[in-house]
Parts: sequence; C-alpha cells; structure tokens
Amino acid sequence: MNPFRRQQTDRAVLSEVAARLNAARLSRDLTQAELAHEAGVSKRTVERLEAGESTQLTSFIRVLRALDLLERLEALLPEARPGPMDLLRREGQAPQRASGRRTPPPEPWTWGEDV
Repeated sequence: MNPFRRQQTDRAVLSEVAARLNAARLSRDLTQAELAHEAGVSKRTVERLEAGESTQLTSFIRVLRALDLLERLEALLPEARPGPMDLLRREGQAPQRASGRRTPPPEPWTWGEDV
C-alpha cells in the first residue's frame, strides 16, 4: 500500500517520512549528531524530523542534502510543463498566472445538524 496516498492523514505521511529518514541515516551508519553536524542543523532538529514532528523546510532540505537525497525531490515535484494544446494557445509562452478552476464553488459546509 502506498503510504503517500491522498487519503492518508498528515500524521501518517509525517510518520512515513520520519521512518524513511531514519532508515537512510542508519544505512549510512551515521549517528543523529553526525548527521546534524553534516547538515548544519542541531541534533534536536534531526530528532524532530525522525519523530515526524514539525521543522523548517530549510532544515529538511539540509538533511536531505547531507544524506545525498536532495536530487530525489525532482521525483516529488517535477518541473511543471505546459501541455501541447497550452503551447499552441500561448504560442510557446509559459503561463503567467493561474485562471482557477472552472467549476462551481462547493456548497457551504455544515455540521450536519439540519439532517
């Protein structure tokens, strides 16, 4: 089962990321202190990442770089490319802004007390 399915809770995704970071560190035979030193972050930051707690994105990037995993972000967020029809419509120009979805707004959310 894919641990990064859209339906997963934030907590479940953070847990999976934490477990993978921990496994990557251990596979390189690094202590948390050694990884922290190589990444230029505190040991507590590494502990927080491996516990699935919140940290700054820059700290996460530094740890990925120290683990030689930074290039894998390309798979996570590939460069956005316009489709062939978009290129024809715009004559090769990249979009400057989003026009938004052309769907009606969702119905207002309620607690379900009126049912």
